[in-house]
Amino acid sequence: MLLEVRDLHVEFRTRDGVAKAVNGVNYTVDAGETLAVLGESGSGKSVTAQAVMGILDIPPGKIAGGEILFKGQDLLKLKENERRKLRGSGMAMIFQDALSALNPVLSVGDQLGEMFTVHRGLSRKDARAKAVELMDRVRIPAARERVRQYPHQFSGGMRQRIMIAMALALEPDLIIADEPTTALDVTVQAQVMDLLAELQREYNMGLILITHDLGVVADVADKIAVMYAGRIVETAPVHDIYKAPAHPYTRGLLESIPRLDQKGQELYAIKGLPPNLMRIPPGCAFNPRCPLARDVCRTDEPPLYEVSKTRRSACHFWEEAIRG
Repeated sequence: MLLEVRDLHVEFRTRDGVAKAVNGVNYTVDAGETLAVLGESGSGKSVTAQAVMGILDIPPGKIAGGEILFKGQDLLKLKENERRKLRGSGMAMIFQDALSALNPVLSVGDQLGEMFTVHRGLSRKDARAKAVELMDRVRIPAARERVRQYPHQFSGGMRQRIMIAMALALEPDLIIADEPTTALDVTVQAQVMDLLAELQREYNMGLILITHDLGVVADVADKIAVMYAGRIVETAPVHDIYKAPAHPYTRGLLESIPRLDQKGQELYAIKGLPPNLMRIPPGCAFNPRCPLARDVCRTDEPPLYEVSKTRRSACHFWEEAIRG
């Protein structure tokens, strides 16, 4: 097992109270496997990833419990300098907004080359040559000429490719991609996702793809974990999720995808809003928005029921949810 997250809890202490951002998350990723983590904004997807990477802001954030096992080693027990050595070489992250993540006053060649000077001890000249190789690898045209350019001189899609190149620089075993296509048009989205999938196969990396868009992950994910209010509410192989979701929230996300055969019809939207993480409702957190909610849903938090050997659903009425 490459990565195993066990019963992870993350809190944020604020003036108004404690926000429980992650509530007992469990998931695993093997080498060469793609896990897509789905959910609306505020569901805990990115906070979980930041905890895995060791880049959570502490304070106000606090890991209140759980384990993060990377190749069998609990990352939460490592010292900061030991975690730092793992970042880049063991695991790397592709951020959502490449323009904000890249340093505007350094050329892309210097930023890519820094990975090799700091972690591999290469000279600046050799590091620059490595940067050109990486830019070629992610299909940036005229890489040798453009390596001296700055982030603002690249398009959004090209900046995202540079972020991918930076994540791949030290050939990590695991890459976490946090909404890597959100700011891109659909054509460039497809190109970036195809590139990620190709590089993953080439390097046999584990990939965690964080998104709120079920349409993006259909062709690249092996399995899906759906998050709501800091908790995973359904896990399943990707085809099972699309064929028959076993949680009403997952079904709502699927029905929100625009369809070509419904031209001119009003898009479906899940009613209501996600809960305030400082005041999560008792029982099932989704019950105020759920069309299947009954009395037990308002009092008893559902466990992750075993739907099959490879599938779990945190819904008291998962059989009814599957039937639709």
